[in-house]
Amino acid sequence: MRKALIVGIDYYENIKSLQGCVNDAYNVKSVLERHSDGTINFGVNFLVATDANSLITRKYLKDKVAELFRDNSDVAFLYFSGHGYLESTGGYLITSDCSDGDDGLSMNELLVIANNSPARNRIIVVDCCHSGQMGTPEIKDDKAILKEGMTILTASSAEQSAIERSGAGVFTSLLVDALSGSAANLVGDITPGSVYAHIDQSLGPWEQRPVFKTNVKSFTNLRKVQPPISLSELKMITSLFVDPSQEFELNPSFEPDSGNPNEDNVEKFRILQKYNRVNLVIPVGEEHMYYAAMNSKSCKLTVLGIHYWNLVKRERI
Repeated sequence: MRKALIVGIDYYENIKSLQGCVNDAYNVKSVLERHSDGTINFGVNFLVATDANSLITRKYLKDKVAELFRDNSDVAFLYFSGHGYLESTGGYLITSDCSDGDDGLSMNELLVIANNSPARNRIIVVDCCHSGQMGTPEIKDDKAILKEGMTILTASSAEQSAIERSGAGVFTSLLVDALSGSAANLVGDITPGSVYAHIDQSLGPWEQRPVFKTNVKSFTNLRKVQPPISLSELKMITSLFVDPSQEFELNPSFEPDSGNPNEDNVEKFRILQKYNRVNLVIPVGEEHMYYAAMNSKSCKLTVLGIHYWNLVKRERI
C-alpha cells in the first residue's frame, strides 16, 4: 500500500496569499499517482486551499497528516507547498487560518508523527520558506533525529526562502521534472536519492539549496518510467563483455550497410549501439560506432557500463 498526502495552500485569511502552491501540488499529484505506463502508483489524498470555502486549518492538516502516517503502509509520502515560518523554537508549516507564524503546524510535531509511524518508508517533501528546518529539532542540539525509514527533502535551507518563477516553485518544478523521468536510472526507477541529485545539480551555488536528510538501508522506488533500454537487452551486457575490462572487437560484418553483413553480428551491433546511446559503451579509436565497425576497431564499457555490468553479474537487476 502506497499513500500520498499532497497539500497546496494559496489562500490565507490573515497573511499574504500565494499564487503557485495549488498548481505545484496539482503537478506533483499528476505525476505521482501513476507510473508512466498508466498503472497506479500512489493512492493520493489531494488537499488544496484556493479561497475561503476551501481553506485548510492547522487542525485539519494535522489530522490528515496523522491519518497518512497511521497505517503500516509500504510508503507514506507527504508533500506540502505554502508559507513557512522559522523562529528560535523551530519551524512551522503555515495553514490558511494562521495569523502568526508559530500558530502553524510545527515541523517538530510533524517529525514526531512521522517518526512514530509504522509505515515502512516515510517521505516528507516540503516546498516553503525555511523548509530546511524540517528534521532538525532544536531540543536535540541541532542534530537531525530520523528513525530508520525516514527521508526528508526540502526546497531550501532553514535560512533561505523558496523561490517562485512564472507562477511555479523552482524546487517543485525540478521535483516534477525528476519524477517525470529525468532522475530515472537505466531500468526506469526513480528514488528519493536520484530526485535529490537531479535537483541539487540543477541549482547553482548562489540559488536556494535543497536539503536532503535520510535514514534508510535502501531507497524505495518513488515512480517507474519507461527505461531507455529494455531489461532483457541490458542483461546481455555480461554475454557481450565476458570481462568488464575487455574490448569488443568489431569489423564491417557488424554494420548492416557494409555490403557483407553477418546476421548475428548485426544483432549484436544493434545492442552495442543502444549501449552507446545511453553511455554504457564507447568506440575505441573512432568517434562513432559506425566507423569503429567499418574500420575494424573496437568498443569498450564506460565507467557507467562497468557499473551496470556488475549489477547484472551480481543479479542486482
